[in-house]
Amino acid sequence: QVNLVESGGGLVQAGGSLRLSCEVSGNIVSRNVMGWYRQAPGNDRDLVAAIFSYGGKNYADSVKGRFTISSDNVANTVYLQMNSLKPEDTAVYYCSFQDMATLNVYWGQGTQVTVSS
Repeated sequence: QVNLVESGGGLVQAGGSLRLSCEVSGNIVSRNVMGWYRQAPGNDRDLVAAIFSYGGKNYADSVKGRFTISSDNVANTVYLQMNSLKPEDTAVYYCSFQDMATLNVYWGQGTQVTVSS
């Protein structure tokens, strides 16, 4: 079992910045991928950014150049630095952890990000 706890969401004006954090605990296997997803009302949950245990990173086209995913392996925490925020970034942001051996996926409870225009 893996537990994830997100923090750092809130209300920000367009053009502002927020940093989300996700603390991971439990059975953390070495081969994994961690990601940030977001879901706006009426929409699917979409990938925002992912970071692999070997160091590779992926970003959705809509956030490239504005968002940065990073991790602190000592603190077992993954971050999402969000700059130049836009109203369309408004959503609930979820942290995920996937075990690359079993492909099991674990989710955090979500944190609301609201960007006002």
